[in-house]
Amino acid sequence: MITVELYKLVRRPRTWISIALLCALPVAVAVFIAVTHLAPPPGQGAAFLSAVVQDGSLYPAAALALILPVFLPVAVALVAGDSVAGEASTGTLRYLLVRPVSRTKLLVAKLVAVITFVLLAVLIVTLTSFITGVALFGSRPPAAVGGSGGLQPGLPTGGTQASSSATSISGAPLTVTQLLERVAGAVALITVSMLGVAAIALFLSTVTDSVLGAAFGALAVLVGSEVLVTLNAAVAVQPYLPTRYWLAWIDFFRQPIFWRDIQRGFGIQAVYVVVFLAAAWANFSTKDVTA
Repeated sequence: MITVELYKLVRRPRTWISIALLCALPVAVAVFIAVTHLAPPPGQGAAFLSAVVQDGSLYPAAALALILPVFLPVAVALVAGDSVAGEASTGTLRYLLVRPVSRTKLLVAKLVAVITFVLLAVLIVTLTSFITGVALFGSRPPAAVGGSGGLQPGLPTGGTQASSSATSISGAPLTVTQLLERVAGAVALITVSMLGVAAIALFLSTVTDSVLGAAFGALAVLVGSEVLVTLNAAVAVQPYLPTRYWLAWIDFFRQPIFWRDIQRGFGIQAVYVVVFLAAAWANFSTKDVTA
C-alpha cells in the first residue's frame, strides 16, 4: 500500500509542478538581485537575503525563508488535504477499502506519501537554491549576517579562516562542515513544521469530501495562528500556536546555537502531529464510506 501511494505521488504532474513553483520563486528573486545588484538593505527582506550577494552558498537559507510563510504551507496543505478527501470525492475510497487493507494501513500509507512530498519539496528547494546562489553570487566568505537577514558591518569575518568558512548571525566564523550541519538542522525543523500543517490537513481530509475544504481549513488555522502571534492580547496562548516557532530555524545560524526556541519548535509541532494524526485515525476508522 505504501509503495502504491508513493508511486501515485511521483507520477502525478501536480507533485512536480508544485515543487517547480516552489523552486521558481527563489530562483527568480536571485536572478533579479544578480541583475540589478539591489539586495535588500540590512534588517529588511527575508532572512539572509542581503547576505547572499557576499556568499551564494547561504542562499538555501534565504530561499527557505522566502517560501516558508505562504507558499510551502499552501503546497503541503493541498497535498495532505487531497489524501483522503480526494479519494472520497472521486468515489475511489470505497473501492480501496474493499480490498483486504485496513483503514489504519491506508491512512499510514497516505501519511508516508505526504511526508515524502514534504521532504522532496524542502530538499529540492535547498539544492536548487544552493546551485542558483553559487552560480549567480559565487561562494565567498560573507560579512556577518544580521539577525533580520542583513549584514552587520564591523563584525569579525573569520580572520585566517575566511577562505574556508562562512559567518554566523552572531559574527563568529562557521566552517563548511558547521554550515552544512546547520542547514540540515534548519531543513529538519522546517520539515517537522510542515508535518504539523500536514497533520491538520489530513485530519480535515477525513472529515470532508472536499479537497479544497480540507486544504483551506488547514490554511485558515495557520492564518489565525499568524494573527494571534502578532496580537499582544493573545500572549498567553502564543507559545502553543502552530506557527509560533516557524522561524526558529534561523537560530541554527547563530554561534553558539540558540536552542530554546528550536527545542520548543520541535516540541510544539510534535504535539500537533500526534494530536491531529490521532484524531484523523479515530475519525477515519469509524467513517462511513459507503454512502
